[in-house]
Amino acid sequence: MIVYILDTNVFMMLGLAYYPSRFVTIWQRIDELVMKEELFSVREVRREIEENCPSEDIGEWVHRNRHIFRKPNSEELRQVSDIFKHKQFLGFVTKKNILQGRPVADPFIVAAAKIHHGIVVTMEKFKSGGARIPTACETFGVRCIDLEEFLERENLP
Repeated sequence: MIVYILDTNVFMMLGLAYYPSRFVTIWQRIDELVMKEELFSVREVRREIEENCPSEDIGEWVHRNRHIFRKPNSEELRQVSDIFKHKQFLGFVTKKNILQGRPVADPFIVAAAKIHHGIVVTMEKFKSGGARIPTACETFGVRCIDLEEFLERENLP
């Protein structure tokens, strides 16, 4: 079974570019994946979306599907700890996040994918030596794709 773990920027892109009223097939398939527990995300992604959601459609969808934004289990928390043992990934948490008490989802996304043998879906690009999801995924042996590849894998327009 394939499991997708979505990053905040994927939900934002879906909300801004793939309106549920125009791209019904995409949203039906996403809902099917949710029902089959083949698509989920982490609590911090929900918090990031709720803090800064430019799309009413996504805000409503997230509210209806709160259950897919999971709290980290103990294995995932250990994995987050392992991620932060790598100096480059300390950059996931910026001074601004700390001072403003803003959520930080990236290490939790990677950890969830590692523990659940999932595929991360993100719009971020790999940056050697940088604190980016694709870089952490490569470091920890996690598959990482972008939204376009997700749509292709699911045979969506």
